[in-house]
Amino acid sequence: MFDEAAASLLGMAWRPELTVEEIPAPQRIAPFAAAIAADVDAAGEEVGNGRLVLLHDPDGNPAWDGTFRCVTFARAVVDPEMVADPLLADVGWSWLQDALERRGATYTAPSGTVTSVSSKSFGSMEDDPDKAEVEIRASWTPVLTSGAEILTHVEAWQDLLCMVSGLPLLPDGVVPIGVHRPGRRHR
Repeated sequence: MFDEAAASLLGMAWRPELTVEEIPAPQRIAPFAAAIAADVDAAGEEVGNGRLVLLHDPDGNPAWDGTFRCVTFARAVVDPEMVADPLLADVGWSWLQDALERRGATYTAPSGTVTSVSSKSFGSMEDDPDKAEVEIRASWTPVLTSGAEILTHVEAWQDLLCMVSGLPLLPDGVVPIGVHRPGRRHR
Protein backbone atom coordinates (compact mmCIF):
# COMPACT_ATOMS: atom_id res chain seq x y z
CA MET A 1 0.00 0.00 0.00
CA PHE A 2 2.96 2.36 0.61
CA ASP A 3 4.00 2.32 -3.06
CA GLU A 4 0.49 3.37 -4.11
CA ALA A 5 0.38 6.09 -1.44
CA ALA A 6 3.82 7.44 -2.41
CA ALA A 7 2.84 7.44 -6.10
CA SER A 8 -0.30 9.45 -5.25
CA LEU A 9 1.75 11.91 -3.18
CA LEU A 10 4.38 12.35 -5.87
CA GLY A 11 1.92 12.48 -8.77
CA MET A 12 -0.50 15.10 -7.50
CA ALA A 13 -1.50 18.07 -9.66
CA TRP A 14 -0.58 21.17 -7.63
CA ARG A 15 -1.98 24.68 -7.59
CA PRO A 16 0.06 26.98 -9.83
CA GLU A 17 1.18 29.06 -6.82
CA LEU A 18 3.06 26.06 -5.42
CA THR A 19 6.48 24.94 -6.59
CA VAL A 20 6.82 21.35 -5.39
CA GLU A 21 9.73 18.94 -5.46
CA GLU A 22 10.55 15.56 -4.00
CA ILE A 23 13.16 15.76 -1.25
CA PRO A 24 15.10 13.07 0.63
CA ALA A 25 12.91 11.46 3.27
CA PRO A 26 14.14 10.68 6.79
CA GLN A 27 15.55 7.15 6.93
CA ARG A 28 15.48 6.23 10.61
CA ILE A 29 11.91 7.00 11.63
CA ALA A 30 10.12 4.33 9.60
CA PRO A 31 10.99 1.53 7.15
CA PHE A 32 9.26 3.44 4.31
CA ALA A 33 9.11 7.19 3.74
CA ALA A 34 8.51 9.76 1.00
CA ALA A 35 8.83 13.53 1.30
CA ILE A 36 8.10 16.71 -0.63
CA ALA A 37 8.84 20.40 -0.15
CA ALA A 38 6.87 23.32 -1.51
CA ASP A 39 7.34 27.05 -1.94
CA VAL A 40 4.22 29.22 -2.14
CA ASP A 41 4.47 32.24 -4.45
CA ALA A 42 2.10 35.19 -4.80
CA ALA A 43 2.79 37.91 -7.35
CA GLY A 44 6.28 36.52 -7.92
CA GLU A 45 7.25 36.63 -4.25
CA GLU A 46 7.67 33.68 -1.90
CA VAL A 47 5.06 34.04 0.85
CA GLY A 48 5.32 30.61 2.44
CA ASN A 49 6.89 27.17 2.34
CA GLY A 50 6.52 23.74 3.82
CA ARG A 51 7.37 20.08 3.86
CA LEU A 52 5.26 16.95 4.02
CA VAL A 53 6.67 13.57 4.99
CA LEU A 54 4.71 10.34 4.61
CA LEU A 55 5.95 7.59 6.92
CA HIS A 56 4.94 3.92 6.88
CA ASP A 57 5.73 1.10 9.26
CA PRO A 58 3.84 -2.09 8.29
CA ASP A 59 4.19 -3.34 11.88
CA GLY A 60 2.50 -0.21 13.19
CA ASN A 61 3.71 2.29 15.72
CA PRO A 62 1.88 2.71 19.06
CA ALA A 63 2.65 6.44 19.12
CA TRP A 64 1.02 6.85 15.71
CA ASP A 65 -2.07 4.72 16.41
CA GLY A 66 -1.59 3.13 12.97
CA THR A 67 0.85 2.16 10.24
CA PHE A 68 1.09 5.50 8.39
CA ARG A 69 1.97 8.98 9.67
CA CYS A 70 1.89 12.38 7.95
CA VAL A 71 4.36 14.92 9.31
CA THR A 72 4.28 18.53 8.18
CA PHE A 73 5.98 21.83 8.59
CA ALA A 74 4.35 24.97 7.15
CA ARG A 75 5.66 28.52 7.49
CA ALA A 76 4.55 31.87 6.10
CA VAL A 77 5.17 35.56 6.44
CA VAL A 78 2.22 37.29 8.15
CA ASP A 79 1.25 40.81 9.11
CA PRO A 80 3.04 41.91 12.32
CA GLU A 81 -0.35 42.51 13.97
CA MET A 82 -1.22 38.83 13.54
CA VAL A 83 1.80 37.73 15.57
CA ALA A 84 0.58 39.84 18.50
CA ASP A 85 -2.87 38.22 18.40
CA PRO A 86 -3.17 35.73 21.30
CA LEU A 87 -5.58 33.63 19.20
CA LEU A 88 -3.11 33.06 16.34
CA ALA A 89 -1.99 29.68 17.68
CA ASP A 90 -5.58 28.45 17.99
CA VAL A 91 -6.42 29.77 14.53
CA GLY A 92 -3.29 28.17 13.07
CA TRP A 93 -4.23 24.79 14.52
CA SER A 94 -7.79 25.18 13.20
CA TRP A 95 -6.36 25.72 9.67
CA LEU A 96 -5.01 22.16 9.77
CA GLN A 97 -8.19 20.67 11.18
CA ASP A 98 -10.36 22.64 8.73
CA ALA A 99 -8.21 21.55 5.77
CA LEU A 100 -8.46 17.86 6.72
CA GLU A 101 -12.21 18.13 7.31
CA ARG A 102 -12.79 20.07 4.08
CA ARG A 103 -11.11 17.31 2.08
CA GLY A 104 -12.84 14.49 3.96
CA ALA A 105 -9.51 13.11 5.17
CA THR A 106 -10.05 10.56 7.94
CA TYR A 107 -7.34 10.66 10.62
CA THR A 108 -6.45 9.94 14.23
CA ALA A 109 -3.82 11.00 16.75
CA PRO A 110 -3.19 14.59 15.64
CA SER A 111 -0.45 16.50 17.42
CA GLY A 112 1.61 19.61 16.82
CA THR A 113 2.56 23.15 17.64
CA VAL A 114 1.86 26.60 16.24
CA THR A 115 4.58 29.19 16.72
CA SER A 116 4.53 32.88 15.89
CA VAL A 117 7.77 34.80 15.56
CA SER A 118 8.43 38.52 15.36
CA SER A 119 11.92 39.77 14.44
CA LYS A 120 13.33 43.29 14.63
CA SER A 121 16.86 44.05 13.42
CA PHE A 122 19.39 46.26 15.20
CA GLY A 123 22.88 47.66 14.73
CA SER A 124 24.30 47.17 11.26
CA MET A 125 21.12 45.31 10.34
CA GLU A 126 18.70 48.03 11.49
CA ASP A 127 17.71 48.85 7.91
CA ASP A 128 16.37 45.32 7.43
CA PRO A 129 12.58 45.25 7.57
CA ASP A 130 10.79 43.79 10.59
CA LYS A 131 9.60 40.21 10.04
CA ALA A 132 6.61 38.30 11.34
CA GLU A 133 6.02 34.60 10.66
CA VAL A 134 3.71 31.81 11.69
CA GLU A 135 4.94 28.22 11.74
CA ILE A 136 2.87 25.05 12.06
CA ARG A 137 4.52 21.74 12.90
CA ALA A 138 2.05 18.89 13.00
CA SER A 139 1.53 15.19 12.48
CA TRP A 140 -1.47 12.93 12.18
CA THR A 141 -2.26 9.33 11.31
CA PRO A 142 -4.20 8.97 8.07
CA VAL A 143 -6.79 6.21 8.15
CA LEU A 144 -6.37 4.46 4.80
CA THR A 145 -7.99 1.44 3.18
CA SER A 146 -5.99 2.01 -0.02
CA GLY A 147 -2.84 3.96 -0.81
CA ALA A 148 -4.71 6.28 -3.19
CA GLU A 149 -6.73 7.62 -0.24
CA ILE A 150 -3.62 9.54 0.86
CA LEU A 151 -4.57 12.08 -1.80
CA THR A 152 -7.22 13.63 0.48
CA HIS A 153 -4.49 14.23 3.07
CA VAL A 154 -2.10 15.69 0.49
CA GLU A 155 -4.84 17.98 -0.82
CA ALA A 156 -5.52 19.06 2.77
CA TRP A 157 -1.81 19.83 3.20
CA GLN A 158 -1.91 21.95 0.06
CA ASP A 159 -4.92 23.82 1.49
CA LEU A 160 -3.05 24.30 4.79
CA LEU A 161 -0.07 25.83 2.97
CA CYS A 162 -2.38 28.17 1.08
CA MET A 163 -4.29 29.23 4.21
CA VAL A 164 -1.08 29.86 6.16
CA SER A 165 0.27 31.88 3.22
CA GLY A 166 -2.88 33.97 2.89
CA LEU A 167 -4.08 32.52 -0.43
CA PRO A 168 -7.77 31.86 -0.97
CA LEU A 169 -8.84 28.23 -1.21
CA LEU A 170 -10.08 26.97 -4.57
CA PRO A 171 -13.83 26.35 -4.63
CA ASP A 172 -14.92 22.70 -4.54
CA GLY A 173 -14.75 21.15 -7.99
CA VAL A 174 -12.19 23.62 -9.36
CA VAL A 175 -9.07 21.87 -10.60
CA PRO A 176 -5.77 23.75 -10.78
CA ILE A 177 -4.47 24.38 -14.29
CA GLY A 178 -1.21 22.64 -15.10
CA VAL A 179 0.33 19.50 -13.70
CA HIS A 180 3.31 19.92 -11.41
CA ARG A 181 5.47 16.90 -10.85
CA PRO A 182 7.81 16.69 -7.89
CA GLY A 183 11.48 16.65 -8.72
CA ARG A 184 11.13 19.38 -11.32
CA ARG A 185 10.81 23.06 -10.51
CA HIS A 186 7.83 24.85 -12.08
CA ARG A 187 7.11 28.53 -12.34
